[in-house]
Amino acid sequence: MTTTVRSCALLFAVVASAGSLGAESAAGVKWTPPPGWVAQGPRPMRAATYAIPPEFGEKSSGECGMYFFGAGQGGGVDDNIARWKGQFTDRGGAPASAKVAKRTVHGLPMTTIDVSGEYSGLGGPLSEGSNKVAGYRLLGAIVAAPGGNIFVKCTGPMKTMSVNQPKFEQLLASFQK
Repeated sequence: MTTTVRSCALLFAVVASAGSLGAESAAGVKWTPPPGWVAQGPRPMRAATYAIPPEFGEKSSGECGMYFFGAGQGGGVDDNIARWKGQFTDRGGAPASAKVAKRTVHGLPMTTIDVSGEYSGLGGPLSEGSNKVAGYRLLGAIVAAPGGNIFVKCTGPMKTMSVNQPKFEQLLASFQK
């Protein structure tokens, strides 16, 4: 084997092992990101961030942010669901309708939201309303973990998020104490 081939083989092994994500954790729970979602480097206020590759034909990728602010921090479930819903409007500019549901996974209460339309939350809370983009979808969940709420916010273009909805469900099903 030449040095180049060995280097390529080693690089492939490193990339492959980095791509096979193990369980992540915060607030007394752990989860396993789904295959194909790429772990990103550290970011403020996030326990983890995953890039969701764009679906064929989409120009931008999606993102899944896993936020943990500490026990009793980050606001209540209803306030966060209302804020996330408020980041979307329909074509006429009216608030978009959202599907909100409650479930329990491995003894952990979760509240989920699915909303789509014109999205105003791309730049974070300080820029809401200034960067609107049409055709976006949010799949979100608030997990009541023993150490405090974990806020799961996955956003991206409609097609990308529709194709990744089963992976979002897989992520939620992986949460456990």
